[in-house]
Amino acid sequence: MPRIVYRLLVALLTLLARSGRSKDLEIVVLRHQVAVLRRQIARPDLSEADRSLIGAIAAALPRARRAGWLVTPDTLLRWHRRRIARHWTHHRRRPGRPAIPAGLRALAVRMARENPTWGYRRIQGELIGLGYRIGASTVWQILKDAGIDPAPTRTSTTWSQLLRSQAAMACDFATVDTGLLRRLYVLIFIDTTTREVILGGITANPTAAWTVQAARNLFLAHRDKLANTGALVRDRGSQFTASFDAVFHTEGIKVLATPVRAPVANAFAERWIGSLRRELLDRTVVWNQRQLQRLVTEYIDHYNTHRPHRALQQQPPSPPTPDEPASPAIVTRLPRCDGLISEYRNAA
Repeated sequence: MPRIVYRLLVALLTLLARSGRSKDLEIVVLRHQVAVLRRQIARPDLSEADRSLIGAIAAALPRARRAGWLVTPDTLLRWHRRRIARHWTHHRRRPGRPAIPAGLRALAVRMARENPTWGYRRIQGELIGLGYRIGASTVWQILKDAGIDPAPTRTSTTWSQLLRSQAAMACDFATVDTGLLRRLYVLIFIDTTTREVILGGITANPTAAWTVQAARNLFLAHRDKLANTGALVRDRGSQFTASFDAVFHTEGIKVLATPVRAPVANAFAERWIGSLRRELLDRTVVWNQRQLQRLVTEYIDHYNTHRPHRALQQQPPSPPTPDEPASPAIVTRLPRCDGLISEYRNAA
């Protein structure tokens, strides 16, 4: 309001200092400009300051002098009634119950994610035990807003959960076609808990006898890594015969054959083979078994000791002793797998 009064006083003082003829000419020009603008704009957009200034001037002029204005007398009266209503309207409190604190919402969502068998009433009881007074329907709404399914849906066991609970080892064959159109087979074993990968062997003829011998070599070279293994997950390929299963049964490890045409049941091995292809094999041409043996062996060492894994909080399956943080300017690059993969370490 003070700004409007100031602008009005300045305008009045300016008019008093000018001659009558110049003011008459300016009024004629301004009226013509207003007429031109009104032909182009159906309804001008006025701010609150504009309304206040026009209303104050209109109150001091007779009605006959208001002809040709942008606003009508009814508009001025409507503005006046609106100002009176806004002046005497008091801000009231927001209706309804108070909002649930963000921290309490996050705690309810955390309990639901960490406990798949807990429903909204179970979570409500846990929160009440912690001193939070909250209704069951409120907890239900919080979980719904977070996209969390009801407890009966969340309690269904997935293949990943089953394999982790069994401390299982998964195995599978990966096929590689060489530049001379010869197909080679790579047998790998992966621990579903630690994600550590073991190379079982590479051959052009994966017969049942070769696969059984690969299983025997696995225990001869890595018996300590299989000490806590409770099960082996494999598909129903013809290479995995009863003799192959007998090698693991002798060591007290049960064999779980996946359903027919269900690659998700062997997701850990399938996922690793996909990483091998995307990060290495799809970026080069393999010419012979010797080259493939060298590349896969080096990639497995990179995967086990350096490559970060999201399920392991960005740590590799077998992390080495961490380096002391150094300046980014002295971090060195270590090429692996013929330069297709990079590792970065702090310079000594």
